[in-house]
Amino acid sequence: MGGAHLPGQRTRGRMNVVRHWAARLCAIAGLLLWGAAVQGQVRNYDSIIAAGELKVAVYKDFAPYSFQDHGQARGVDVELAQALADAMGVRLQLIWAPPGEKLDDDLRDYIWRASPLRHQQLADVMMRVPYDQAYTQKRNELGELENGQVVMFGPYQQERWQVAFDRRRLPSVGSIAALKGHPVGVEVDSVPSFYLTSVFDGLLRASARHYPSVQRAFADLGQGEVDAVMAMRGEVDWQLHQARNPHLQVAENAYPSLGKQVWEIGLAVHESNRQLAYALEETLEAMIREGRMQALYAHYGLRYEVPEMYQ
Repeated sequence: MGGAHLPGQRTRGRMNVVRHWAARLCAIAGLLLWGAAVQGQVRNYDSIIAAGELKVAVYKDFAPYSFQDHGQARGVDVELAQALADAMGVRLQLIWAPPGEKLDDDLRDYIWRASPLRHQQLADVMMRVPYDQAYTQKRNELGELENGQVVMFGPYQQERWQVAFDRRRLPSVGSIAALKGHPVGVEVDSVPSFYLTSVFDGLLRASARHYPSVQRAFADLGQGEVDAVMAMRGEVDWQLHQARNPHLQVAENAYPSLGKQVWEIGLAVHESNRQLAYALEETLEAMIREGRMQALYAHYGLRYEVPEMYQ
């Protein structure tokens, strides 16, 4: 709050100091009032039904899960959000969410506090949130839950890391070490990026080629600029589905020292909105058990693994 002082501003006397702190206090009070007002925008289940609209936050430009195609909203999460709204008998309003630096930021901005940088929009539910007990119980330096105002529930997909490669330049990938000496496309600042540059004491560091997106990495894979790409399996499946190149295939190798290699994806709502969570979870379970979820993923060329809760 407040800008940096210029040299000449330090000698204007006590009155300016008083005015300065008065302005700061007014700003703090304004922020507190704004925060209280934003908190009031959290809608309960009855309010959502009365309004006839479910507001769902999905990540922007995140194919195959949520993206725009010639102005048309598409993706697994988009269609799933529509199915959830239909089951509640309300219309769907999508909130396109640019990813923040951390998931904590996204949950704060779209579920419980809102942000002036995001037009102060609060969603009723957010898609593609990790369903992970350790993350849910994560605490700050004061011992408080970092996401205590959020309920994460409803696992609807398992995700994992995946390598795709061109068989003309890389006969097989039996282990991650097989990528040594072969250029591998990874998204900049991603887990695969950090992994390839550090695993086996940097054995594959020279192999990593960094791209602004998985799509760009796959474009170079098709043109022979890289021999493989490492990304999330859903992104890999989608790019292979789009490319329809018989020379490209997925590897079945493991990833030593990577840590958690399979994780589950679910939903998030405000902690006061458990009735909404129960309703959405009921719809998710029906879609999974009836095979509709698997069909939705297959429509985008994706493999689907049933979350552990429903196995």
